[in-house]
Amino acid sequence: MREGWKVADLAACVAQIRSGRSVNASDEPATESEPGVLKTSCVYRGKFDIRENKAIIPSEHSLAKCPVTAGTIVVSRMNTADLVGASGYVEKDSPNIFLPDRLWAVVPRKDVDPRWLFYVISSPEVRARLSENASGTSASMKNISQDVFLSMPTRVPPLPEQRKIAEILRTWDEALEMLTALRAAKERRLSALRAALLFGRLRLGGLGHKWVPTRLDAVTHELTKRNGVKGLGRDFVMGITKAEGVVPMREQTIAGDISRYKRLPPRAFAYNPMRINVGSIAMNERGGEVLVSPDYVVFACNPDGLDPDYLDHLRKTSWWGHYINSGGSGSVRQRTYYDDLAALKLPLPALDEQKAIAAVLNTARDDLAATEREIEALTRQKRGLMQKLLTGEWRVALSRDKEH
Repeated sequence: MREGWKVADLAACVAQIRSGRSVNASDEPATESEPGVLKTSCVYRGKFDIRENKAIIPSEHSLAKCPVTAGTIVVSRMNTADLVGASGYVEKDSPNIFLPDRLWAVVPRKDVDPRWLFYVISSPEVRARLSENASGTSASMKNISQDVFLSMPTRVPPLPEQRKIAEILRTWDEALEMLTALRAAKERRLSALRAALLFGRLRLGGLGHKWVPTRLDAVTHELTKRNGVKGLGRDFVMGITKAEGVVPMREQTIAGDISRYKRLPPRAFAYNPMRINVGSIAMNERGGEVLVSPDYVVFACNPDGLDPDYLDHLRKTSWWGHYINSGGSGSVRQRTYYDDLAALKLPLPALDEQKAIAAVLNTARDDLAATEREIEALTRQKRGLMQKLLTGEWRVALSRDKEH
């Protein structure tokens, strides 16, 4: 154990745990002049978000208790196994916003730095222990008791080191906040460029031909080729997700016989006809042929009619989502097969303009992806730094005026 450090339970660092109360509320956030109650989502992203609240109905204003207080740590005491124990540090008082019964306000002792305690509570090690020790018969909902929470072991450095550790980690948080804001700006830019370029509101220089609404089946074709007995192996079987596109399928979900699985060539598209309405469609960007479920729809762009990158951007617009969800006629469709999708009329310029538009959008997309990689790298680095600093493996240098 490092000099001056001690092993203690969280109880030695916490002065009080305040509980909120369950009140009825509308679905809308509270205005500045009305009381609101926090949603558990206020701490989902590792920081406290006061905007995640609901306006309390007038008849229950007097029932609310435990207002949001600066210097406390809001902890989710009841949630799914992944989210139970999630927390956020409160920067400033919000006397009109209150905690529900599923959130705690953890008040640090006066000889404990509040931010340091937040980093301890939010560390991967403590979060994992809280999840493991949470109770509940339901697999979807777990609960932490105060006894379990306060019994979590931790290493406690002297107060000056607590403050320095918190200062260092706060610097990383500020860098992550700046990158997150930059990512949001780049997401808005990409969305705006898609809306302008893919629907002719903004034309690229020198490309002014008239756009002709074109049915999807006029510029694409369905692919039905199967894997066969001596085809690709199980390592080539992929699934489709909205967030990640074409990804390896879990072994336990792959059928014993994959001979009927469909082949998906590079830059062709695949989707689950029962889940395209939630965005489960993707272009194969993996560089080689892969396999997808025999239940999937697979199609490719005609090389003389539709650029795959252009279609890949078009499918990420709200216009595309509206058609998929309403079938273009206002009715909700349970399954969308190729013939259903083929009736969609695309706003389609000439092929050379499609490629030029796709090149601009690809640049914006790649720029956004680079920022996302920066955030992922910085998040990993911060996690490693937390582990080193909070365990005392790495000691922090203190200036003389901070040693006392």
